[in-house]
Amino acid sequence: MYVVMNELQVPPQAKEKMQERFGKGADNMSKVPGCLDFMFLDEASENGKQVVFTKWETKKHYEDWLESEAFQKAHSEEGAQKKSPASGNELRAFEVIHHL
Repeated sequence: MYVVMNELQVPPQAKEKMQERFGKGADNMSKVPGCLDFMFLDEASENGKQVVFTKWETKKHYEDWLESEAFQKAHSEEGAQKKSPASGNELRAFEVIHHL
């Protein structure tokens, strides 16, 4: 298994907008080959962090999704419509060693 977390820095006034944006795409993720789980997380503190969490059967499934037409379309539409409210992000990826 492979886990990817995209930690977004989001100003408090833009958190709801980000939730809407990722909520619209959540249904699509259930149709992506190899995607086992998708979560959009909001940190309880006021520091503005939100996390996009995805779990994949393999790293190759994740890489295939990055190269997919669906990924390219979703991200090009996002850019064409308006700039992301996130002021920055940090992408972290992990190979799962132990899992219950």
